[in-house]
Amino acid sequence: MRISRTERTISYVVLAVFALQALLPVAYILILALGSERIGDDSWGHVENLATAWERGRFSQYMANSVTVALIVVSAALALSLMSGYVLGILRPRGSDALFYVFLVGIMVPSEAIILPLFFDLRAVGLIDTIWAVALPQIAQSLAFGTFWMRAFFRGVDPSILEAARLDGAGDLRILWSVLLPLGRPAVVTQIVLTFMWTWNDFLIPLVMSPSGTVRTAPLGLAFFQGQYTQGSTLLAAGAVLVALPVVVLYLFLQRQFISGITEGAVKG
Repeated sequence: MRISRTERTISYVVLAVFALQALLPVAYILILALGSERIGDDSWGHVENLATAWERGRFSQYMANSVTVALIVVSAALALSLMSGYVLGILRPRGSDALFYVFLVGIMVPSEAIILPLFFDLRAVGLIDTIWAVALPQIAQSLAFGTFWMRAFFRGVDPSILEAARLDGAGDLRILWSVLLPLGRPAVVTQIVLTFMWTWNDFLIPLVMSPSGTVRTAPLGLAFFQGQYTQGSTLLAAGAVLVALPVVVLYLFLQRQFISGITEGAVKG
């Protein structure tokens, strides 16, 4: 089906409007973060605001906590999702459909519904105020989505590729590592980006699971930054830029694979 020039122009206009709507708040935060703290001073380009916010807000500690939690959650969730997705999407043992619906429950149940019982369970085993109290619940949440995502990809793989690998004597682990993983690179990158973004931006779990603030993450540190370390909006905007920067950098670095994975998922869906 051919698209007329008028339809194409309207599509571009609509996309431009939505793009401006999304980018204007980001531009405002950047302008505010690099503005002057002094009242009446309209100068701009104060990069030192970022260093000041970093030092006053103790973001070095919070960033280190966030990076540690994100690395644990992303790596564990990805490894487990690949294995569970392979079992449910390729091997398909008896009862796999029922087990898949159990994983779907993990996507549908919000954190707010289970956070208090989970707190008491983790406190009973002595994990509160540790990195594992923050990471383990997020691994479980990410595993639910990762299983759904990787199962959908594995079910779309051409069966002849798997048959050829088995004829060559490849076992399940070899097929997963040497055949499916290279084919599924866009899907894997998409899961990495989404899991990292969700883990990095999570606020509720670090707040509840670390009541003393021992494992306070960057978004949580940003919330405490206002009022506790600064009263102005300039340094608060600078702190927001620091917290958002790792996610933006990761997306820019992996954007081609991420967009490819999202597109393939939409087509298969």
